[in-house]
Amino acid sequence: MNRRLAFEKLLETKALSHGFKRVQTPIFETLDLFTAKSGPGVVKQLYAFQDKSDRSLTLRPELTAPVMRMVSDEMRSSPKPLRLSYFGQCFRYEESKKGRYREFFQYGVELIGASGPLAEAEVVSLAIDMLDACGLQDYEVRIGHVGILRDILTGLGLSQDGEPESPVASAMRFLDKGDWNGLSELFSTNGIDTSATQNLKTLSELDGGIETLESAREILSSMNVALDSVDDLSSLLSSIESLAPNPPSMKVNLCVARGLDYYTGMVFEVNVAELGGEGQVLGGGSYKLLHLFGLEDLDPSCGFGLGFDRVLLALESQAERAGRTEVVPGETPEPSTLMLPFKVDASSVLAIVKNLRDIGHNVELDLRGKNIGKSLDWASKNGFTNVIIVGPQDVENQQCSVKNLISGEQSVVALNSDSISEIL
Repeated sequence: MNRRLAFEKLLETKALSHGFKRVQTPIFETLDLFTAKSGPGVVKQLYAFQDKSDRSLTLRPELTAPVMRMVSDEMRSSPKPLRLSYFGQCFRYEESKKGRYREFFQYGVELIGASGPLAEAEVVSLAIDMLDACGLQDYEVRIGHVGILRDILTGLGLSQDGEPESPVASAMRFLDKGDWNGLSELFSTNGIDTSATQNLKTLSELDGGIETLESAREILSSMNVALDSVDDLSSLLSSIESLAPNPPSMKVNLCVARGLDYYTGMVFEVNVAELGGEGQVLGGGSYKLLHLFGLEDLDPSCGFGLGFDRVLLALESQAERAGRTEVVPGETPEPSTLMLPFKVDASSVLAIVKNLRDIGHNVELDLRGKNIGKSLDWASKNGFTNVIIVGPQDVENQQCSVKNLISGEQSVVALNSDSISEIL
């Protein structure tokens, strides 16, 4: 828990530094909130149930839709843009394995009421800032643009309509997974020349940063695809170079689709190789959801979700490999002190314990009543930094001994909170 609390505090500090304020939504929501967002097929992945009033509810599987619902219910008149952050448990009924849990924690942010490359850069740079601050190494940021893919696929003749999944949505899913056979079969079924997959494959193989956009322009021009979205992506990457200049690796991948059809513009993912198949630790982009609540003017929004548990697993793995004991900056507990009244009535030190706590020291009152040797050994094993020893003569002389268990130094000071605090 020390590690998890330190990580949460670090993420919150970074979010605040970028202007994002914490909100909280209920753990359960109405089922239709998620079927409206992701379609009826999502129910098999949810912990859905009927409550005692026969309402269809579900434990939340993610936090973006609940935040959108909250904005619609409670923040319609709040000044825009809104910069909101959140953290909490989510639940999905799927195969459980390392890095993929049925109950997991997600930290995330949403920027609502502003759109375009600069707003997107604010969101992506915060994600990079968070991962850098927690000490994660060797991660790769992959940035794409769903608008470019949609322009390509509709230009080829694929429809954006269809149930339960449109041909465009199916194609994006194949592209996101790199399933070229599935894509070719989809093209054949829809009467599209399968040679079109070659241009998409070439596009997916572009490997690099902002410099790869020139090659992308050539490929897209040959396909008669408008270049407006490429210009937006170029502007976004230029802003990120100033706001978050040094991620370990940042690559443009125009076939990153995130597999969800509510994304509309920039999409991005962060992957860590050592987590293998569960290596995606963060993902997000620009999306349209607020029109579902009658707030079309606030679409598109932009945000990301960070897999709290997955990032911790990656940090633990990297720390173990490097031989580090502290995994997350700040996880080592604050120095703590044991107040040890020895053969004296504890009432003689209770006021001092309270005053030291009020000043800001972490002070635990010994309740075991063992001899000094055993008590010091117990304190050392339990990670205390200091022990305040008060015996019968100390009470009589109004003094005490403060022993530092790290250095071994011992000082005799007046038996009052100010003198003890100075030594601590």
